[in-house]
Amino acid sequence: MTNATLITDRAQPAVRLERDLPDPPEVVWAALTERERLREWFPCDVIVDGGEWRVGAAISFPFPAEVIEMTLSGEVLAVAEPRELAFSWGEETLRFELTPRDGGTRLVLVDELPAASAARNAAGWDTCLDRLAGREPAADSWRERFAAYGAAFAPELGPQEGPPAGYKGDG
Repeated sequence: MTNATLITDRAQPAVRLERDLPDPPEVVWAALTERERLREWFPCDVIVDGGEWRVGAAISFPFPAEVIEMTLSGEVLAVAEPRELAFSWGEETLRFELTPRDGGTRLVLVDELPAASAARNAAGWDTCLDRLAGREPAADSWRERFAAYGAAFAPELGPQEGPPAGYKGDG
């Protein structure tokens, strides 16, 4: 597990995760912005209106029906290829920052979110970023991560919520 850190010095709390990836920023950028590549690691489909990542573009995020009957909406907030991508994801804001590092890329993900979902999302993003890095996490790893993050974040943020109602996945 890569430890997510909690950020509380802003209007809405956030979790911050990092990964050092072997590919250069241009390759990682493609994994963040190409629909087929996103399907390999992101928790749902990502459909950008008009197919172009531009500030103000609408985004829909339909989840697989076998996981949950839910579609989130969002908007592209920042695009600076291949360094920064930010968008809203339902009531959250996701910001990806890419920095060249030792021939590869340091990826930083900051998820601004409701306080009660910090542990759930940190555990989920840990799992997703493992997939992005080419590592398939153990089937039950989300639960272990959620328990650890819940214990770490609850003293500052209060009780942490598990999966949303209607969730049919294993996390």
